Amino acid sequence: MDIKSFASAIAQIAEEKGISSEKVIESIESAIAAAFKKDYGKKGQKILAKLNPKTGEVKFWQVKSVVDQSMIFSEQELKKIKEEKIKIKEDEKKVRFNPERHIMIEEAKKIRPKIKAGEELIIDLQPKKDYGRIAAQTAKQVILQKIREAEREAIYEEYKSKEGEITSGIVQRVEARNVFLDIGKTLGVLPKNEQVIGEFYRPSQRLKVYILKVEKTPKGPLIFLSRAYPKIVSKLFELEVPEVSAGQVVIKSLAREPGSRTKIAVASTAEGVDPIGSMVGQRGTRVMAVINELGGEKIDIIEYSEDPEQYIANAMSPAKVSEIKIMPKNKALVIVSEDQLSLAIGRDGQNVRLAAKLTGWKIDVRASEESIEEEKTKKKS
Repeated sequence: MDIKSFASAIAQIAEEKGISSEKVIESIESAIAAAFKKDYGKKGQKILAKLNPKTGEVKFWQVKSVVDQSMIFSEQELKKIKEEKIKIKEDEKKVRFNPERHIMIEEAKKIRPKIKAGEELIIDLQPKKDYGRIAAQTAKQVILQKIREAEREAIYEEYKSKEGEITSGIVQRVEARNVFLDIGKTLGVLPKNEQVIGEFYRPSQRLKVYILKVEKTPKGPLIFLSRAYPKIVSKLFELEVPEVSAGQVVIKSLAREPGSRTKIAVASTAEGVDPIGSMVGQRGTRVMAVINELGGEKIDIIEYSEDPEQYIANAMSPAKVSEIKIMPKNKALVIVSEDQLSLAIGRDGQNVRLAAKLTGWKIDVRASEESIEEEKTKKKS
């Protein structure tokens, strides 16, 4: 593959990989410089290559650091370093003089009279027409590596900016309890602890997933997905309910037991907008779309209130509350009629547990007869 072939492929590579053509050109220049150095350069040299993407013409330069006597180790110092096996640090103020990397200020001034010590001198190199098969192969390998790196970086940046959003994914495979999904430009992982109990995942299944976090690894970006994270519910409502995405209806709080039940508190910021009606939709179409996406998970939508008693009463839905007593230490006593007690508590205490999580209050549920008896006992004692 010749240099012109590399140049003509730039636009195609940039488009296919979704990375800028500048980055592709940088990769190619770095690869050509590496190939040139391998075939024609010497150890320690710093070679620069500049590619004209239109013509495929390449120019080469050698870069040398300009030093004066005070910036290089003397023979005695080098001897001591060798004898005592001292390691020279990269950021050392002094350097071991290498004619391939350094040039004395006196010599540099002959080429550029105004140059100063510490600056870099760029020297033109004669381009070689015959790169040879090995040089081209080297360049090709470096190009592929650089493009992979640039592609990984582009994917990382793209998905990092999508943290906290939901996306669609197609199940590719299930491995050691982890589910791998194709989420567009890469694969994301749905770990066991972010899966919903009772959900089964099969290849080719399409799911909505929450982008939990994105991490950099030596093998590329690792994208963690979730189906259990509570915010997936609010994000699904954002997609289904225009009033939520427009800010006319606000999700104030959310409590979820994944795969089983969610309670969600909403409020309206615009006059004439019914927050619950907006969330439910005509004939329940909006809430049903979210329920179906979550595999049948039950969703209670309640109206938020600044008044704690009203808010707690709403949160206890579907149970009807007779009375609420606000107690010290963020506790609330909820009194219900006998026939509402099991509904208020819920199966395995789920309803009251979610209501407490939703409101932030510690809730104690009692039947009205129970509480009357308790009051009598307190008075007697």
